[in-house]
Amino acid sequence: MAAAAKVSSIFRKSLFKGKVAIVTGGGTGIGKAITEELLHLGCKVMIASRNMERLQKAAEEMRSTIVPNKPSNLAHMQCNIRKEDNVKELISTTLNKFGKVDYLVNNGGGQFPSPASNISVKGWNAVIDTNLTGTFIMCREVYNQWMEQNGGVIVNIIADMWKGFPTMSHTGAARAGVDNLTKTLAIEWAADGVRVNSVAPGSSIYSETAAANYGDNKIFEHMIDVLPVKRLGTPEEISSCVCYLLSPAASLISGETVKVDGAHSLYNTKWEIKDHKKLPAFTWKNYKPESEDDDEPKSKL
Repeated sequence: MAAAAKVSSIFRKSLFKGKVAIVTGGGTGIGKAITEELLHLGCKVMIASRNMERLQKAAEEMRSTIVPNKPSNLAHMQCNIRKEDNVKELISTTLNKFGKVDYLVNNGGGQFPSPASNISVKGWNAVIDTNLTGTFIMCREVYNQWMEQNGGVIVNIIADMWKGFPTMSHTGAARAGVDNLTKTLAIEWAADGVRVNSVAPGSSIYSETAAANYGDNKIFEHMIDVLPVKRLGTPEEISSCVCYLLSPAASLISGETVKVDGAHSLYNTKWEIKDHKKLPAFTWKNYKPESEDDDEPKSKL
């Protein structure tokens, strides 16, 4: 049996007693931290991801360490959020098992580093379909199957893409889409008692899973010199923000994105642009029309 996990929270332990949550990508990294804290606070949780082996291993660990006296508070099932049938089954299975869905945390996603010029259409679509379309399908289905009639809270996990996202253009575009989707759904579904918010973790949130995905255990350490807080963040610092937004304490907050990035989005960037002269200034003095009859300036760019 695994050693007892040390899980706690700044919130009272029974805060989410009687509540039910779905957390996609809930078996690793930030998703696992969110799941652990929700369980600690008395919530029943359904976790889902594509990797069944990893998901099952995480579920067994959390049942034995976080909720050893109430293992039935945690369920898991395989789900590809890009596939409507999978998502519909995830929502209906959760309703059949727990009777309701109070909270949805859209944490599932994925991307790979690459210059935009090297991303194939297939690779682009895979990331957009997962991070944007998958989030939309999850939101739509939980609304249609439960929240339209019963209300609820949705939190979408996005990313720090406010200054663009060099080498991550696909996920930057997708997460920006989710940011706008969050605002739209907060308005459309307000009359049904549904709050929708997003949390944007900084690029400096370290987890072993994320480091393994990028194949570089020190990839996050390179960020420290451009972080005002001069340290990496933890998954627990994201989960506490998610739990706050799910809680009654945030009952007046909807349509917002909360940045948890140590002020990184206000500060510097790791992306370096070399000196060049390829974007010259335009003046009429140096403008040379292609012909004397040409009245329209032609851009050199």
